[in-house]
Amino acid sequence: MKKFFTTIKNIFSIEDLRVRILNTIGLLVIFRLGSFVVLPGIDPVILDQIASTTGGDGKNIWDFINTFLGGAFSRASIFALGIMPYISASIVVQLMTVAVPYFQKLQKDGESGRKKINQITRVLTIAITFAQGFSYVVAAIPNDAIIEISFFWRLSSVIILIAGTMFCMWIGEKITDKGIGNGISMLIMIGIISRFPNSIIQEATLQGISGALQFVLEIVALFFIVMAVVLLTQAVRRIPIQYAKQVVGSKLYGSKRDYLPLKLNSAGVMPIIFAQALMFIPPLLAGLWSSSSDIASYIGSAFSDPYSWQYNLLFGILILVFTFFYTAITVNPNDIADNLKRNGGFIPGIKPGKPTSEFIDTVLTRVTLPGSIFLALVAVIPSFAVQAGVSPNFAQFYGGTSLLIMVGVILDTLQQIESYLLMRHYEGMMKSGKIKGRSQIAAA
Repeated sequence: MKKFFTTIKNIFSIEDLRVRILNTIGLLVIFRLGSFVVLPGIDPVILDQIASTTGGDGKNIWDFINTFLGGAFSRASIFALGIMPYISASIVVQLMTVAVPYFQKLQKDGESGRKKINQITRVLTIAITFAQGFSYVVAAIPNDAIIEISFFWRLSSVIILIAGTMFCMWIGEKITDKGIGNGISMLIMIGIISRFPNSIIQEATLQGISGALQFVLEIVALFFIVMAVVLLTQAVRRIPIQYAKQVVGSKLYGSKRDYLPLKLNSAGVMPIIFAQALMFIPPLLAGLWSSSSDIASYIGSAFSDPYSWQYNLLFGILILVFTFFYTAITVNPNDIADNLKRNGGFIPGIKPGKPTSEFIDTVLTRVTLPGSIFLALVAVIPSFAVQAGVSPNFAQFYGGTSLLIMVGVILDTLQQIESYLLMRHYEGMMKSGKIKGRSQIAAA
């Protein structure tokens, strides 16, 4: 405990780090306050009454989205869409940098290309927010809570939602520049964590005194699941690299040994996000023919329940496929082999060039397979938790996108804080080893 308080004291004794932490806290408070500001023309009292009787059990798509937005979605807030349209636009642009030559050229143009890609991402964010905002005000907000339904109200609400999303994006960028951690990820994490205290209180209330032992076992199980996700996030396969002797000026520098870290889960949380997006399609298509086909009705009911075995089986298979797909487009063995060759590096026992690329590709495939299986298991753990008697709202924190995002963001933030401490010659945050964020163990 003494070391903990000493570490806190050291953190706030560094002026730059102290200012960044306070900036981050202030911006996150503004973000949370904005999530409670209801859109004009909506009666919040009626909206709360409807939400308390028709939702909040974690068993429908609205509750799933609401988890990532910290409740702003169900409150019809000006931040109801949050940062999610920007995430969608970023994913689209990232995929286009792999498939479209124009975006590939921009990516190689350095700072100017990066600015152009950011401008395209912002424009695409506005377009996506407009489409999602219009769907939100038409389909997601109950008509009984709207004081007066009109075209002008819907148009003004969509404009406000666009402004809210762009303001959230600005907050995220300011946190990245003036605060600590990745701003966009921090906004998602704070929305998820904000619902955790309420979920754990509800779970304790539901279990009551008679279920105190079961509640304790649920907390213990959650602890070990979090530890397993930390291992999944941190695990790397290190490939030894040897650098040849180099002559710089009149000096001869000896060879040095390094490592190429290949992450067990190079794709991060993206496969779950892609798979989750596709899981909305079967019930949507089945709903078009459910009245005339028994099979379509069965598919619609099976895949509308996120805790059914049919849903989770398909969900797990899609995660396996997307893990290999996203790893293939983000980690290029040919580029790694070329970079090693240009810098005089080689893998002992492997010839430079194509043999090195093939070796890295083989190792990456072998590492990705258990990583993808582990990721699929983490994604479907909430369903097993619900079957074991855990409430759906609390079960969402047992795995899936929520837990992976929280673990990844917290590790990244702690790694940045530790780097500040080590630069000022303070002790790190751990007695042994170092905290490794995703940026520290990214593939070369």
